[in-house]
Amino acid sequence: MAMQDELRPLVDQTNPRPPDFRTIAGLDSAYDDESGVVAAAAVILDSATLEPLETAITHGTNTFPYVPGLLAFRELPTSLAVLEKLTTTPDLLICDSQGLAHPRRFGFACHLGILTGVPTIGVAKTVWGNYIEPDPERGSSTDVRIDGELVGRALRTRTGVKPVFVSVGHRIDLDTACAQVLALTPKYRQPETTRQADQLCRQALRAALQAPLPTCRTT
Repeated sequence: MAMQDELRPLVDQTNPRPPDFRTIAGLDSAYDDESGVVAAAAVILDSATLEPLETAITHGTNTFPYVPGLLAFRELPTSLAVLEKLTTTPDLLICDSQGLAHPRRFGFACHLGILTGVPTIGVAKTVWGNYIEPDPERGSSTDVRIDGELVGRALRTRTGVKPVFVSVGHRIDLDTACAQVLALTPKYRQPETTRQADQLCRQALRAALQAPLPTCRTT
């Protein structure tokens, strides 16, 4: 918690350049609670076609428990490791997690953005904070606030389907973040980056549990 408080002022909520994101990466992790094995996946998509350009996976063993508000300390080691396997540096990172919409305004997406320097967005399925349900049509949104402070938006990516919760991670503003999320959700509730990374890490975890793995401990 002290580290989150120390790093929070480094979060940049502006666009450092015109928001021309040509390559967008999604990250996700899957865990086996019994063995502690974790599989992390990264998928880079072409922003114009949403076709995959590159994928990477890595495995590790995680000893940090799930603690609400401290997801970064559970997922950062393997997330950073899988990003290092990519040959291309993406223009934008999409995380299946919170950014500023976090009790200490420093969720996983903020932490990853600070460490990588890459513009980063948090897109979560659940919410910290208060919001009013947006209108049912795709593209409708309402503000998410914690203690009266604007921290994100509830964004309807599919008509009549539950919204996702978008917040700034690093080096992007909230309006641009929401526009990017809508562009990444032409068919489904979740961004295509997240969907593909989720499928890949689950497949990698199943494969890892069926065969011995080299020792690779992350803490």
